[in-house]
Amino acid sequence: MDSGLFSILLPAFAAGLLVLSTHVVLGRQVLKRGIIFIDLAIAQVAALGAIVAHLNHDLEDIPYSHVWMPALFALAGAGIIAWLSRKMASELEAMIGCFYVLAAVAAMLLLSNDPHGAELLKQLMSGQILWVNWPQLILPALVYALVLGLLLWRPSLLNGAVFYPLFALVITLSVELVGVYLVFSTLILPALALNKYNGRFALGWAYLVGVLGYVAGLWASASYDLPSGAAIVATLALSALLFRILLSFSDPR
Repeated sequence: MDSGLFSILLPAFAAGLLVLSTHVVLGRQVLKRGIIFIDLAIAQVAALGAIVAHLNHDLEDIPYSHVWMPALFALAGAGIIAWLSRKMASELEAMIGCFYVLAAVAAMLLLSNDPHGAELLKQLMSGQILWVNWPQLILPALVYALVLGLLLWRPSLLNGAVFYPLFALVITLSVELVGVYLVFSTLILPALALNKYNGRFALGWAYLVGVLGYVAGLWASASYDLPSGAAIVATLALSALLFRILLSFSDPR
């Protein structure tokens, strides 16, 4: 591996570690709550906000509109889902699925006449983790550190209504870094790998699932010229499956 390629892969791996730092914890809570598709829905709504900022040239010229506009959309979406969780708890997962589909369709309609619409939509969904640079990581690192600090100080925040705005804020920054598909995979696959594991260090094992998935995916992408986002999703799934099988033998419960 030459130094040029390494200089590309290193910030990409750092971006993966940043995303994992919060998503493993939040993903376990998503499984616990039984709202599996909330991450896809919120990520898609955040992407819709990015599209609105892109299409409106007045907004696009405002500093950091690519961050605060998706964040506003994501927070609004999280608020709607929080309201639905109180009013329609028995149908919440179905409503979240509908919410995701409507956001995805709205994005397609908005971009239908944009000459670069297909490329922008592909970028938001699949991400461009290999093109992440060090300055892009500063804001996510600060926000993720703040969120993790809050959760360490008061873990009960995960069980209350504050979970939704925290979730929306984290997802917004993650979509900007790695795209919708990797956001969903990073949240769900490590958590799912350890979902039935009752032994010690479950959280640590979940982080290891994610780290191995990102390392293998970036290596495969660089070695075989594969799309980085798709490669990492595939290796995350393989890593999760492998750990699920291995840990099932070590934990008879």
